Amino acid sequence: MLQVTSSRLRLSPNSEHKPEAYDDLKLEFSPLLFSSLERYLPPAMLNLSRDAKIQFMRDILVRYFPEAERTRVSCFRSRLSHLLYTYMLQPLYKELQTLDETKFFVPSFLQAVNAGTEESFRNIIIEPTPGVYSFEMLQPNFCEMLISEVENIETWVHDKKFKIMRPNTMNKYGAVLDDFGLEPMLNKLMDIYLRPMAKVFFPEINKLALDSHHGFIVEYGADKDVELGFHVDDSEVTLNVCLGKEFFGGELYFRGVRCDKHVNTGTHQEEVGYYSHIPGRAVLHRGRHRHGARATTSGERLNLIMWCRSSAYRELKRYQTDFSSWCGECLRRKKERQHRAVAATKMELLKRDGISTS
Repeated sequence: MLQVTSSRLRLSPNSEHKPEAYDDLKLEFSPLLFSSLERYLPPAMLNLSRDAKIQFMRDILVRYFPEAERTRVSCFRSRLSHLLYTYMLQPLYKELQTLDETKFFVPSFLQAVNAGTEESFRNIIIEPTPGVYSFEMLQPNFCEMLISEVENIETWVHDKKFKIMRPNTMNKYGAVLDDFGLEPMLNKLMDIYLRPMAKVFFPEINKLALDSHHGFIVEYGADKDVELGFHVDDSEVTLNVCLGKEFFGGELYFRGVRCDKHVNTGTHQEEVGYYSHIPGRAVLHRGRHRHGARATTSGERLNLIMWCRSSAYRELKRYQTDFSSWCGECLRRKKERQHRAVAATKMELLKRDGISTS
């Protein structure tokens, strides 16, 4: 039986600790996820055996990945692993499996990332609604290459006569890019380019690194998905980039950030916001920012989506009760309590001074 004095993760990673490698093991989660999470382990655990650390970290991870979903993904990938590997050997654009930043990103985005300061990031963004950040990101050539690759995947899947795993339970069209050899590219995109931005714009996860992702393409059009209902994402931070093509409609609408407890509460006027897609332009927002997509009324639209997650952040949230730094409803209720407390204090002082309050 594993016994540790403190079972809570560290609030910040141990930068001096060198995590073990887990690539040689067949695990239900990415080896990189275990290596990242290991830096947050309680000090008493760092010298335990690798098996003991795996057991502890797995117990954390399974809380945030439902068993039914893990089983479905595991069975799907096991059944199709050979066929998917065959595609990975002969993609349309093999250069997509790496990340050539000078060919993929616009110069303004690269300059901001290289500077790495809050000022450099704020210089390239607009904020169409509070907490939603939009900026030029991808070059047209990269967008066209990725669209062509997805169309090639669809043709290849059709010719092989088998079904692929779709992005999520709401989108019935599109593809999970990790399944087709693009996981290393997306890992690099998250680690090098999105993490610095997340630290600036989403301070509640400032010290808790994004350590996993779910990357996919969604497709909207007359014979595809048409719209997307009101929801929150299974992510800490979401990147949404329009790739093209020609289309009308499809605007995103936002209705405020909410914690789990308040996700179904009402929307206040200042939380209402909209965003219209432009090819190559990205939107970055919290996964808990409630949103949806209006109908794409004509043409076809493809978007690259990345749900970026932090297992350490999810675990540490278990020990928190106040999310007013980012949940709009928590903040509203906190202010109401403060106002009531101030009013009660004033009332008490007036009574003490013998002044009538009637």
